[in-house]
Amino acid sequence: MLARRHSLATLFAGSTLVLMGCGALPYARQSPAPVAVRAPAAADGGPVAGAPANHDKASEVVLFALGLLETDYRFGGKNPEAGLDCSGMVSYVFEKSADLRMAGSAADLARKGKPVPAAQLRPGDLVFFNTRNRPHSHVGIYIGDDRFVHAPNNRGKVRTESLKQGWFAARFEEGRTYFD
Repeated sequence: MLARRHSLATLFAGSTLVLMGCGALPYARQSPAPVAVRAPAAADGGPVAGAPANHDKASEVVLFALGLLETDYRFGGKNPEAGLDCSGMVSYVFEKSADLRMAGSAADLARKGKPVPAAQLRPGDLVFFNTRNRPHSHVGIYIGDDRFVHAPNNRGKVRTESLKQGWFAARFEEGRTYFD
């Protein structure tokens, strides 16, 4: 599991993340590993204009979500022990890692937050898809490098996917941020 977390952490090309410690308990029972995060810096070493004020919370959301990889899918599922669906995963991750209460379906979650153009997505933003001929019928958490983590369907487990290729790329609708 430690090797998996370290290899997944390399997905964060734009962030400086240092993983410190990793428990031996199964992922469903452990808290995300503590992280040291440095906000993006300008060439002079100062903060980048427009950098998210809650960069640390967004990083915690991403790391917590990655800790749920391989969790079983369950329609209506809201915790890893029972299984998760897409909106249940998002609600669980945001509550446990960022202390943000987000409840409801993917469409309900899409009504909250601030729209973000695809080119400006940051780790921790939510990405929404039309997967059932219905707007905002699926949601995932953007992790950087044009990838997101989600609970796909009853034939799968929590996993990562590409926003740029494959089945979900053609169904991407929008991104939203909850940290600005």
